[in-house]
Amino acid sequence: MSACLTLRRRALLGAGGGALLGLGSARGQDGYPGQRPVSLVIPYAAGGIPDVFGNAIVRGLTERLGGTFVMDHKPGASTTLGARLVARARPDGYTLVFAGNGTFSITPFVLRNAGYDPAEDFTWLGMTGSAMYLFVAHPRWESLQALLIAAHRRPGEISYATWGVGSSAHLGTFDLARRAGVDLVHVPYNGTAAALTDVSTGRVDFMLSTLAPAKPHMEAGRVRALGVAMPARYRLLPEVPTVAEQGFPGYDVPNWTAVAGPAGLPASVATKLEGALAATFADEQVMARLEPLGITPAPTGAQALRETVARDLAANGDLVRRAGIAPE
Repeated sequence: MSACLTLRRRALLGAGGGALLGLGSARGQDGYPGQRPVSLVIPYAAGGIPDVFGNAIVRGLTERLGGTFVMDHKPGASTTLGARLVARARPDGYTLVFAGNGTFSITPFVLRNAGYDPAEDFTWLGMTGSAMYLFVAHPRWESLQALLIAAHRRPGEISYATWGVGSSAHLGTFDLARRAGVDLVHVPYNGTAAALTDVSTGRVDFMLSTLAPAKPHMEAGRVRALGVAMPARYRLLPEVPTVAEQGFPGYDVPNWTAVAGPAGLPASVATKLEGALAATFADEQVMARLEPLGITPAPTGAQALRETVARDLAANGDLVRRAGIAPE
């Protein structure tokens, strides 16, 4: 584990995740953003849910702050390429990053050198939503209980797919197996689509997935939803119970997204961005576009994000160690 991560509690629970460091340099920022374009770095390939979020963010910030906000895709190195770029950028408010809990609270544990310390290198601005995870299985499995009973009877035979070692799907399913006391076989893929295809054909028994890619398979009857990995049932899938309801109290797999800037962002700029983000994702029209994709509102504001990052760093560090994942 990187030594810098040992500082996470002090940094994240301290005075503003770096925003206060910029008080002395806030002079001249009252006109932010002015005429200079602001780059919202997206460390994922173009397309899909990240772009839905990105469009909502740049539109919302432009409407509320003026100026020009643009998406800048910088995929690569398990999202660390874009995150590093922002962590090392000048803290003036013109380079921001939109990324998820994997980038900020998992990847630093599964890579030997992610190139940034989530506890030290960012000014947290606010969460933008939470994407619901759910377990889906080949239709031969009638329920989560039936699958886990089989896993008890046949240790090391029931398999689960993920989109990679150390992914949130890997850690989330490992956590379920640990709670259930079963031995499952992990089958990692290079992406969600291939994993879902093999679950739908029965090559693999089940997997943890977000709603958007799983929904067509569910509607066609190729996979069955066994349980949602969040504290409450999802409004658009009221018939699907939570995993917590099925004998695993407190089970939840976080899948939030957020916006951050480099550490030391001037307080005046950070405050403007924090307020505009919160207003954007409090807009009912914005959330109405996101809800069919499995997106639910997340707590707004920088403080809520700081607390969430600190909590997830502790939880994910523990899960990575328990799972025996060696940093690459």
